[in-house]
Amino acid sequence: MTTERNRRKPRIDLGRAAAGALSGVVAGFAALAAAELLSSAVRPEAGPVVAVGGAAIDRTPASVKDWAIREFGTDDKLVLQSGIVAVLAFLAVALGLLALRHRRLGAAGVLLFGVVGGLAAVSRPDSTGFADALPSLVGAVAGAALLYALAGRLLPRPVSDGGAEPAGWDRRGFLIAATAAAAASAGVGALGRSFNASRGKDAIASREGVVLPAPASPASAVPKGARLRVPGISPFLTPAEDFYRVDTALIVPKVDADTWRLRIHGKGVAREANLSFKDLLRRELVERDITLTCVSNEVGGPYVGNARWIGVRLAEVLAECGVVPPARGGPADQLVARSVDGMTIGTPVDDVMDGRDALLALGMNGEPLPFEHGFPVRMVVPGLYGYVSACKWIEDIELTTFDAYDPYWVRRDWAAKAPIKTQSRIDTPKPFARPKAGTVMVAGVAWAQHRGIDKVEVRVDDGPWRRADLAAEDTRDTWRQWSFPWQAAPGGHTLTVRATDRTGAVQTAERTRTSPDGASGRHSVVVTVT
Repeated sequence: MTTERNRRKPRIDLGRAAAGALSGVVAGFAALAAAELLSSAVRPEAGPVVAVGGAAIDRTPASVKDWAIREFGTDDKLVLQSGIVAVLAFLAVALGLLALRHRRLGAAGVLLFGVVGGLAAVSRPDSTGFADALPSLVGAVAGAALLYALAGRLLPRPVSDGGAEPAGWDRRGFLIAATAAAAASAGVGALGRSFNASRGKDAIASREGVVLPAPASPASAVPKGARLRVPGISPFLTPAEDFYRVDTALIVPKVDADTWRLRIHGKGVAREANLSFKDLLRRELVERDITLTCVSNEVGGPYVGNARWIGVRLAEVLAECGVVPPARGGPADQLVARSVDGMTIGTPVDDVMDGRDALLALGMNGEPLPFEHGFPVRMVVPGLYGYVSACKWIEDIELTTFDAYDPYWVRRDWAAKAPIKTQSRIDTPKPFARPKAGTVMVAGVAWAQHRGIDKVEVRVDDGPWRRADLAAEDTRDTWRQWSFPWQAAPGGHTLTVRATDRTGAVQTAERTRTSPDGASGRHSVVVTVT
């Protein structure tokens, strides 16, 4: 009896199951490769991984966004895309196993994911319409057809002698078909990546051809004593390659400066403008040292940097268009800047036109803007966090009101207005460092853009606050370096820093997270003196 039951029990063919999983992966790879190739004819941002990743960013809560930035830094986008690919691979395996028993259902699953990718593409703020859905849809059709065909190779072959057991599946035929499909997909994907890369050649050539004129209003020489010679302290001017980058663009836009245009329109604009890059170069250029800070910067975090920017005064351009700030009776209190990637950033018009060096920046540290930092043109506004001021790859400025329009981040529960908070950071010694007893130089940077830093103090453990030595001030729109010679005794110690700005406001000890309008609190490091 036992022998009879065992004889009737279906056997699991592990080799066939593995082949089914492989068929799903190969089909998924083919779908992505075909989508990559077609996206080169539409636009790179329409590719399914980028589209789904962008849609995921759009729907990510602020707390999750901050966690990703804290954990992965500027690699957060790479981690997101890698995660999407990993999830797709898992689902491809599942669909491949499903197709072993239900070929049509497995193929339909691939088509479903194509629809999801297509919907994600057309829902993006920078979508150009239905064409953006084509790479995902066409890729899914290719992947579904391949999965259906490969699953057919895995069907058991019937026997002709009337035996109870079917013959084995076509191993050789499957391996040949799967290998050929994978090789062809690799070639198609490589071709698509090559075509997508070539789309940026004109933009790269246009940047290489830019010669920035000498500014009519050059930045003042950095004062003697503004740069401290303390090992481990942040340099006064941050090199472009080290400058932080926090944005939602999974693919860095490569915009051709020769075809770029900036439109200025909206409420209170008497004369609309449509400016070219050459129009801006012909204007009076100003050069300024300005420190930028991201609202996602935690207390003591790295998302702050100081650079020398060259550009056009935004207030002058707006005034020529007839814009009057609300402080003088103008109807528009919000300037909405739009990027080529669909990002919208809202800035108070009064802040842009109150005399501060708000710029349409063309250059950074003596060179044209790097693509990662907004080439050909970006906004730079001292004193405001980047999400309400620093629009990169800008192409449109609309004058409106805060009541009438909520920009991208405001719709996600961030504050509509966000002046930068007074902050300071200990750069050296690093957390958990083990300096030797004696004089230990504690040093770092402090910033309160557009207000300026008046004083920095350091506390050891629960002792009194002691005044640090401040480096010379460049302008109130830049950070200041500071240092404090500490007579360190052996043992564990906590070092804390606080800054006071020119309004007399002392950096608060109250610890808050970055949302909704920037982190607050005092930076501390724990060290062990040996």
